[in-house]
Amino acid sequence: MSMSTDTTVNKDVADKFKDILGPMDPKLDREVREILVTARVGMLLRASFFGNLATRLKLVNADEWCATAATDGRNFYYNCKFIKMLKPKEVEFLFGHEVLHCVYDHFDRRGDRDPQLYNIAADYCVNADLKKHKVGEFITTVPCLYDTKYQDWSSEEVYDDLFENADKISIDDLLDQMLDQHIDPNGSGEGDDKEGKGPAKYSKEEREQIKQELKEAMLSAAQTSDAGNLPAGVKRMIQQLTEPKMNWRELLRMQLQSTIKNDYTFNRVHRKGWDSDAILPGMNYDEMVDIAIALDMSGSINESQGRDFLSEVKGITEEFGSFNIKIFCFDTAVYNPQDFNSDNLDEIAEYELAGGGGTDFDAIFNYLKDEAIEPKRLIVFTDGYPWNSWGDENYCDTVWIIHGDKNPNPPFGTWALYEQDG
Repeated sequence: MSMSTDTTVNKDVADKFKDILGPMDPKLDREVREILVTARVGMLLRASFFGNLATRLKLVNADEWCATAATDGRNFYYNCKFIKMLKPKEVEFLFGHEVLHCVYDHFDRRGDRDPQLYNIAADYCVNADLKKHKVGEFITTVPCLYDTKYQDWSSEEVYDDLFENADKISIDDLLDQMLDQHIDPNGSGEGDDKEGKGPAKYSKEEREQIKQELKEAMLSAAQTSDAGNLPAGVKRMIQQLTEPKMNWRELLRMQLQSTIKNDYTFNRVHRKGWDSDAILPGMNYDEMVDIAIALDMSGSINESQGRDFLSEVKGITEEFGSFNIKIFCFDTAVYNPQDFNSDNLDEIAEYELAGGGGTDFDAIFNYLKDEAIEPKRLIVFTDGYPWNSWGDENYCDTVWIIHGDKNPNPPFGTWALYEQDG
């Protein structure tokens, strides 16, 4: 399988329908715009969340450079001849497709991943969501990527799965099933020439403004929609926007304290009173803190961040009289499991980090089960992008400390974003 190193607009889609590119026919454009407006009205009635977001996109004819459809978060670019190929409810599906690309921020989440493979992964995600929630009619008039396997997966998860199975798939076959053209907001766009024939170009500030406008529109659309009819990924995005972010250090401290029974006592003086005239009561912990800490060393978390996290664990743990901490690293397997207690806590600073492969949360839970380890809390320090599942939500109480600001919310447990200076 060969993959590209860069792309501005998905050229494979453009090549597939290149024969329909050409100057705009005003009469045909008026007819197609009526089809598009009718489709958006139908979405407002049958899938209001998607209809509200589709309505905010400005309809822009792109017959000369776009062979199918595309969006940049503000405009809905369309080719009249392509729209005419589709059934009325397939047009609703197409609108939903572009809306979810915006909602899931597929423009920026690609990062340094291969552009073509990530675009394929993104299409798999949005098509599965739309088909599951019956937004319009799944498109069969032209090829459309779909696999039940990817139901409720993130684009990163699908990408990793495709990458892992690269020797078993044909990138060309998958590209032939791409529904739309994907615009890189950082590029000028295919067909963007001196006459301005192509997608709009935005400054960094304008792109950020578009993202903020979309967030506000998402929240407004969600308030008037039935939450039960929203894809799981959309629910997580909205939850992330509406729920206050807890400082990860405070969450960690709170979770450790909640694992044990406690009471105030003057027998164990709190360390904050050592340098003052006041005698402050300490906490009387009558049970052992028993936790397992899994460090995701799949490559996106560097050693400095891992050591900063362990240093914070050490500092909080010192406040407890009795504790047992099981620390191990993981990627697709578990590495270097070690136990720490009051006798060897200082050795955490020399703990050897190991890993560097993909991210498989199942490896954590399989290891705990195989070793018959049942911690009162499992604390996972990760970037939040597993290649498969998030693991066994029923095995033990899980706390996720997630590195990054564009990550999907965990489907279970408690979580906070890791901020090194926070």
